[in-house]
Amino acid sequence: MIRHPIPLWCLLLLASRLATAQTPAPAPPPTAGAQPGRVFCEQSVTYGLVDPSTIPESYRRFLGAWTDAAWDANTCAALIVDDVKPDGTASIIYVYGPLGANTHGTGGVLHGTGVIRDDELKFQNSDGTQFAFRPAFADLVGNMTTPKGQSYQAAFKKTF
Repeated sequence: MIRHPIPLWCLLLLASRLATAQTPAPAPPPTAGAQPGRVFCEQSVTYGLVDPSTIPESYRRFLGAWTDAAWDANTCAALIVDDVKPDGTASIIYVYGPLGANTHGTGGVLHGTGVIRDDELKFQNSDGTQFAFRPAFADLVGNMTTPKGQSYQAAFKKTF
């Protein structure tokens, strides 16, 4: 008779442990400058910007969400620079997608790293496309060069 309660106890213990494992963990506290999810280029993006005072003065002009850009008549683009280290290494989120609901095409959100040198932010995506951004009066002027040598230019507006 002692044998039967032990397997039953093990089953109850296992069931209670499974219920605990399925309980979602609490959400982490928001980071400084955290933004709620926003839609850029038909893509939902959540991001947080570091406190600008933690970034060297020469890099602060790159910090922010840069939007309303189009590489061509069909392709929307946005760039979020959420942090820049003292050596010029920038944490970026590059967003692309169709330009408007009627445009066909795919989009995506790429998280990566760029480098700021000589007042220009540069990075490359996995297919070899190269990007370079320079500050203009109130915008960032972006240049994109594909692996096939096609070049595009677009103005990115700062979003507050």
